[in-house]
Amino acid sequence: MGSLENRSLLTKFNTMSSKKQGKEVPKQPATVQPEASASSGSASSSAAPGAESQLQKVGNQQVKSDRQLYDILREVKQKTRESSALADHEFWDTQPVPKIDQEIGQDEFGEIETKTLKDVRQEPYGLPEGFSWVTVDVSDEAQLKEVYELLNANYVEDDDCMFRFDYSPAFLRWALTPPGYQKEWHIGVRMAGKKEGTTKLVGFITGIPQKMRIRGRQETHSAERRCAEINFLCVHKKLRSKRLAPVLIKEVTRRVNLTDCWQAVYTAGVLLPKPVASCRYFHRSLNPKKLLDVGFSHLGRNMTISRTVKLYKLADKPELTDPPLRPMTKSDVPHVTKLIRNYLQSFHLYPEIDDHEVAHWLLPQKDVVYTYVRPTKTGNGVTDVCSFYNLPSSILNNEKHNHLRAAYSYYNVATTCSLKDLMNDALIFARDEEFDVFNALDVMENESFFKDLKFGQGDGHLQYYVYNWKVAKMEPKEIGLVLL
Repeated sequence: MGSLENRSLLTKFNTMSSKKQGKEVPKQPATVQPEASASSGSASSSAAPGAESQLQKVGNQQVKSDRQLYDILREVKQKTRESSALADHEFWDTQPVPKIDQEIGQDEFGEIETKTLKDVRQEPYGLPEGFSWVTVDVSDEAQLKEVYELLNANYVEDDDCMFRFDYSPAFLRWALTPPGYQKEWHIGVRMAGKKEGTTKLVGFITGIPQKMRIRGRQETHSAERRCAEINFLCVHKKLRSKRLAPVLIKEVTRRVNLTDCWQAVYTAGVLLPKPVASCRYFHRSLNPKKLLDVGFSHLGRNMTISRTVKLYKLADKPELTDPPLRPMTKSDVPHVTKLIRNYLQSFHLYPEIDDHEVAHWLLPQKDVVYTYVRPTKTGNGVTDVCSFYNLPSSILNNEKHNHLRAAYSYYNVATTCSLKDLMNDALIFARDEEFDVFNALDVMENESFFKDLKFGQGDGHLQYYVYNWKVAKMEPKEIGLVLL
């Protein structure tokens, strides 16, 4: 988990378009026209020989014709957003993080700043007149509803105001209450209302505890650290000029430090000082007609809706058999924990999870998280696991649709089949749960199945950060961590 304020939907919804005055704005065509070969086993087998290859050629022509203009527009927008982010967060220069232009050597590894509890400020940071700190109790339905309303109206919206993340109360409760969570790390800012004695939640930031393993380039560069995963930094749109965001970040840092925890991990769609890794989202259409209707993607040149639907058709039912995948149950927890722990050890940044955390994060919850396992033939173990979580968005100003269901790849481990075959079944499960699109970062080994399963490359990056730690930059494939 972990995201800073205004992580634009451009980072996750990387292929949006907007129709203005009857003209379509150029955008990334890869969501509809993937890099996949037409021979993917998950595609329809009823098409004539070579038909899907022809569809792919048509899509590639669209990519070439739009690419130059699109890249220019994308670069301008990205640099504008990054410059704005750096200007808005000048206080990072006072924080224990590498400078934006600082090169981290292969031999550098460890804390940037060392403090003790006696160095930590005891009193909360000051707020403007009329504002006050609160600790938000997400187990209280009324307070959780306030958080839900604040995030859904102010947290993340795409640049064209077409989509807005729609975190459900159930999702928020799941995201913020793992084993050992600290209630004091769920921080709100309230503003006095017009009526005497009334207040309104206008700012929010959270942290949750997680042991992390960090590895550098040398054999001796390995450390297990108690970290805070920072997430849901949000300030009401009308109050951005109050510069509450830096104060929220400092306050959550103070409260985390008071528990003798000195590192944090977080992600952002903008460039801040300084990423440990720069990852990219890939998208796989599950309901191409709806994605076209709402402007998430668009038809390539010489493509039709029927051709597009055929291109993305999946098998009618999951294809792994003997034994097939099934939903995870409580009895699977120790087997899944062992499987994931062993798998993650090959990466450079990953969580050190135990049975309690696996049970919390991966046991299926309808409309929150979905996990499937492949049991051993004797039924007393688990050999493979795939999972994804539900992060839908409200569709703004569309007469036909008001909701977009997006599945996000979580933790996947394949030992008795290929990762491609495992994820092919994950796509089928997601389609059967009526998801419209399946998104995945190029972390871990995910890139190995993108082409064959017809994922399209997004245009934005998701930056990974480690607070108060210096380590050489990592490749996406070296990241073993997925933050909600």
